[in-house]
Amino acid sequence: MSEHPHRPAGAEPGNEAFIRASGRGILITFHSALRALKLYPVENATVQKALDELHGTVRHFVEAEQEIELRLSGDFLFLNGVRLRLELDNFAAFSGVLSILRAFDIGALRINSGVERREWLAFLSILLTLAAQPSEDRYVTLIERMGPAGLPNIDLEPSTATSEEIGGEQEAKEVAKRTYAQGVAVTKEVVNSVRMGRTSSLKKVKRAVQMIVDQVLTNETSIMGLTTLRDYDEYTFMHSVNVCIFAVALGRKIGFSKLQLYDLGMTALLHDIGKARVPIEITNKTGSLEDAEWREMQAHPWRGAMTLFGMRGYDEIPYRAILVAHEHHMKTDLTGYPRHIRPRTLGLFSRIVSVADGFDAATTRRSYQTVPIEPDQVLKEMWSNPRRGYDPMIVKALINLIGVYPIGTCVILDTFEVAIVASTVADRDQLNRPTVRIAIDANGGVVPPPGVAVDLQEKGADGNFLRSIVKVTNPERYGLVPGDFFL
Repeated sequence: MSEHPHRPAGAEPGNEAFIRASGRGILITFHSALRALKLYPVENATVQKALDELHGTVRHFVEAEQEIELRLSGDFLFLNGVRLRLELDNFAAFSGVLSILRAFDIGALRINSGVERREWLAFLSILLTLAAQPSEDRYVTLIERMGPAGLPNIDLEPSTATSEEIGGEQEAKEVAKRTYAQGVAVTKEVVNSVRMGRTSSLKKVKRAVQMIVDQVLTNETSIMGLTTLRDYDEYTFMHSVNVCIFAVALGRKIGFSKLQLYDLGMTALLHDIGKARVPIEITNKTGSLEDAEWREMQAHPWRGAMTLFGMRGYDEIPYRAILVAHEHHMKTDLTGYPRHIRPRTLGLFSRIVSVADGFDAATTRRSYQTVPIEPDQVLKEMWSNPRRGYDPMIVKALINLIGVYPIGTCVILDTFEVAIVASTVADRDQLNRPTVRIAIDANGGVVPPPGVAVDLQEKGADGNFLRSIVKVTNPERYGLVPGDFFL
């Protein structure tokens, strides 16, 4: 790799000095190319040189970091999570890029590794054309123009989806819902493509995972609350999204970097892709599986691994995803399936996805189940029964993440109120005192969703807790649907 003109001595790929130095170069070349296109026709040598410098600067960065995420937050710009500094020698470029992002209501600009020089020319030309037009719905118009222009490696997010100061709880919920819905739609598209033998692009999968990771990092309560939604007809796709959310949240709890969370999210969202190779009458069967049918179902891990291996020829996909698809039903003692041929140690990603997969599957009532399993009982079984084969440290991290009473659990309080757990607490000593939403008051009256928020850590003047959980109950006994309290 040639020496980068904007990289100072000691700025090595991966560290903040490298990202800041590269960010300065990206801002300067982006601004210069935009200004050149504004002043001169595209054939002009100044324009061509500016485009070459922009493309070269970006290429150097993505070779080291795989992708670019330029995020706007208030008056600040962040490159791959690192805040860029406003200095005298980059003031014009910094201010110019900041202004163009604000003008189009762009919250994040993402550039994938395959970006081509022509994409920069098309993207900048569209920006300049629209900038001269009335400002109403510029973002929507920009997205509409980008489609026909063929810009597969340039992605945008509206500022409402990325701002650290989301305007109110309801707006945060709307962003989470859009992210969740897109995850389900993308998963459905990929699974159906595999079933029909068509080539499936993973660009949309990567984009959906990036949005889920962003939501977990900035709006964890809302996005995790949506894992309580249940739709039997969409179970396969919703389950994959739920596992992705739980896995990414676990990875964050353990201390993964953002790029590691992206990889983990990809592996989790695609962990069950092998079920697309299982006859649909088996995956949708509402009764017990016959022996032959069970053998077919047990084949989905290795079929998933083979499917993902084939997809690498069309789009970039982490090798870990192939490994996780193969290993996620192996137990820690390797007594699960498929059977191992030689000694092995399950990878960390596989152990995380296994726990996320097991928890969501056990807490989801299927159409053929008569009695649902409550979340607290599932956690207890996963933790205390070694025959389940889960990594106890990952299960412990899950308990610390979602609490003794996970989000969506229906509980009865000592005040005779019925409530839905809305969020957990960070204090390990208070895991049994989450925030809840009262769904039925002490007199038996129904409180419409989203209910009344109550913090169970709240105490009265005498120092005693005002409310405490007595027991977990089945929400269907009271005609409650936990997912309604997160919509």
